[in-house]
Amino acid sequence: MKRVFFIVAACLITSAGVLTLRHSHILTGGTAGLSLSLSYLFPSSFAVIFFLINIPFYIFSLIRMGIKFTLSTVFAVTVLTMFTGADHWLPPFSVSPLAGAICGGSLIGFGLSLMFYHQASLGGANILALFLQKRCGWNPGAVNFLFDFGVVLAGIFSVGLQRGIFSLVSIAVTGLIIGIFKNKIKNSSSLKPVLLHNLTPGQSQEASS
Repeated sequence: MKRVFFIVAACLITSAGVLTLRHSHILTGGTAGLSLSLSYLFPSSFAVIFFLINIPFYIFSLIRMGIKFTLSTVFAVTVLTMFTGADHWLPPFSVSPLAGAICGGSLIGFGLSLMFYHQASLGGANILALFLQKRCGWNPGAVNFLFDFGVVLAGIFSVGLQRGIFSLVSIAVTGLIIGIFKNKIKNSSSLKPVLLHNLTPGQSQEASS
């Protein structure tokens, strides 16, 4: 129950960051950023798009990360979808692009770090970043940034060049914060059984040492 509480708390922090970016009319990366871009272009809500776009990534997660991690990710995506869906009941407000980029990016970075630590993700690049960190020792913040950079570049036409630049600031802040917590994420006891199970015997022995 303690782990569930922290995952829900991570979703709450991350959803606050996503909504901050949405009301700044700037983007973020990953499937959340892709969903945010599409929500600007189509009448569907962010929550619906975000939930649907993550479905293919569950398959990869199930194969490479195991059932426990996948169920936690599905749970986290569902909870985040519910939290961001509450935007319909919030009073209208706007946030300046610079403040939104810094605050929104920071909230998402802290939320994702807490989520990673407790063996969950928001699908998409989050799964790849966590997998590559454990398998290859790559910095999850850097992996997220590279993927997010591509997503933001693809979505710039939906928000314009100026807000696209602020979007790059937001993903840089997110990647920086995840990078700060990379050692804690890597040494998370809750993640070791998952990755050790998916490595070859030789790799498992090396990772456990």
